[in-house]
Amino acid sequence: MARREDIDRLRSEMEELFADLCQVPRLVAPRRGFRPRVDVYRSDEPPAITIVVELAGIDPGEVELAVADGMLVVRGKRRRDAGQGRTYQHMEIDYGPFERRIALDEPVDSEAAHAVYEQGLLTIRLPVTKRVSGPVRVTVS
Repeated sequence: MARREDIDRLRSEMEELFADLCQVPRLVAPRRGFRPRVDVYRSDEPPAITIVVELAGIDPGEVELAVADGMLVVRGKRRRDAGQGRTYQHMEIDYGPFERRIALDEPVDSEAAHAVYEQGLLTIRLPVTKRVSGPVRVTVS
């Protein structure tokens, strides 16, 4: 019988796959918002999970981070400058709301989480722990 963690990981991977397919313009109609790129890695000394989210052009004060039920949720919005008299000739930068849900394979100490926004990258460090803590909001510095 499959473990709950395996089922959750499979569900998360399937969501990621379908979200990636939504990035292909020929497969879907244009959508609002965007999906920032994410790197996740684990370090051993000290044991921690680090998540790096590419968020260039976003006010870090408007980014929400929450850790709950083995999941890190990162959400916010990239706002388009409301410049007067603009006529776009070419546009590739995605604007609008975003939300990423990252499954955490190990229990983390969400109360000791640390987030830093620097040069367009949001880096969240979650210390690995043996105990599971409750839901927590993380402040970005």
